Parts: sequence; C-alpha cells; structure tokens
Amino acid sequence: MATTVQREFGATLMVGPPMTSPDCVVKLTNENEDETLKFLAARPIHTVFLACLINDNGVASPFNRGAFFGCRNRAGLLEGVALIGHATIIETESQKCIETFAHFARSCPLAHLIRGEEEKVRSFWNYYSNDEHDARLICREFLLRRRAMPTSVEVVPGLRQATLADLEMIMTVNDSMASQENGTNPLAKDRAGFRDRSARRIRQGRSWVLIENNQLVFKTDVVAQTPQVAYIEGVYVDPEKRGQGYGFRCVSQLTEYLLMRVGSICLTVNENLPAALTFYQRAGFEIASRYDTIYLQDN
Repeated sequence: MATTVQREFGATLMVGPPMTSPDCVVKLTNENEDETLKFLAARPIHTVFLACLINDNGVASPFNRGAFFGCRNRAGLLEGVALIGHATIIETESQKCIETFAHFARSCPLAHLIRGEEEKVRSFWNYYSNDEHDARLICREFLLRRRAMPTSVEVVPGLRQATLADLEMIMTVNDSMASQENGTNPLAKDRAGFRDRSARRIRQGRSWVLIENNQLVFKTDVVAQTPQVAYIEGVYVDPEKRGQGYGFRCVSQLTEYLLMRVGSICLTVNENLPAALTFYQRAGFEIASRYDTIYLQDN
C-alpha cells in the first residue's frame, strides 16, 4: 500500500511502494535518473528536450523550470514521464497517465505552455482545460527530422559558436522572434532570467551566429542535444540578407557539423508558414510528426 501523502503544486502526491495502477503521480528524484533516461531513450526525437534537461541538470534542478513526475505500472516500472512547470511535456502511451498528469498539472502555478504530439496534447488538454486554463494561443506545427549527412556543403566563413560578447544581439533577436511567434516578450517579463538562460546556452556551445560588419546575419540555437538527437530552434536571418542563400548555407553547414555527433536533427515549423516548411524540406528535412504547442493565459 502507498504509505505517504504530501503536497506538490497544491495537488495530492502519493509516494511509497509501486502503484497497482497508474492513477497517481510520483515525483522523480535524482535517484531515478538512469531509469528515467532509459525510458525516454525509447523515442529519442520526441524526448530530446526532456533527456537533455536531465543530462545537463539532473532530474531535480531549478534549471529545469519545473519538476519531473512519473506513473508506474503494476510491476513498478515507469509507464509515463512528465515535466510539469514552465513547459509541460509528457511522454507516455497510456491514456490513464495522460489523464493523471493533466489533472495534476492543473495546480502548477508556473505553467506557460504545453507541447507535444498532436493527439497526446489534445487528449491532455481535454482533461486539463477549464475556465481557469484557457489557451492564449494554439500553434499547429510539423516536427521535421534529418538523418542523412549532406552530400556537399558550401562553407560559410565566419559561422561559429557564439561567445558572451554576442549575448546582447542574441537576446534582442530571440525576444523579437518570441514576440512575433507567440506574443511574449521575455526581455520585458524576466530580463535577468532570460539573460542567464541565454548566457548558459552560449557557455554550453549551443548558440551559433554569423556576424558581418558587426551585424547579426544568421543565428540559431541547439536548444537540446543528446547522443541520439539535436533539436534546433530560433533560426534567424537578417531581413536585409534574406533571399541571398545565407539561411540555406548556414543550416547546411550546421547540419553537417551536428550529424557528425548525433544520429538525427529535428526542429518544428508552424503549419501556417509554408515557405519555411519548403525551405527545410529543400535543406533535407522530412516531416516526422505533427505537434501542438498551447500557450496558456498569463497568471
């Protein structure tokens, strides 16, 4: 029998011996790291963000901007894993786990967005949504993947990993992109936190830039990376340089670099941006899945 009840995000959390059914949520700790990573490794392109957080920070860390939880089956094995916090992301094939995670996540005060495969997010939303949790914005997206190494790459002189000297330019561009894509302004909302996260990514070698004449021409971020997958986001080309091949050549060169280190690269594209989809398909990416990102009302 479960032996203890405690509170997390204002909801009941059962801890103790293995559950007889996945009908309650167990908070995962650093002692569960190997088990959790093994579970997530079964579907690496869908779990790269979660796995990268654990590899970088451990299961329990303020850098995760949330907490990891799990559902266990009758044998005590993980049947579902969820990050619940600023970003809520679930990994499970169990409808019962989706329902359980959704009801538990409703009490999270940090919630900003929910993201994942289309059918799972819509199922999660059916359990999660109520008058207090209206969607501010729903983005339908394609998850794209590339596994094949480029056959030929035109080297772009100057494409490099960013340094802290590039931080202000990167922050300005990322803030502008966030405003255009989902209506948020991270510089205005949490400048110090946004700066710390951007600087940390630079120190990790995951931000890439091309700067010419002190102007940011191209930028992208490797938001998450595991030995299996690299996930890139925030691809930017200076509007004055668009149509000149900068984006294609930089993405191709970065693709070659990453595929020497991982098995595949993935990214998401909003379904309302057909030109962007065409660009990435021309760059060798293929549609792997459909995703939904639900942005929540600000608390």
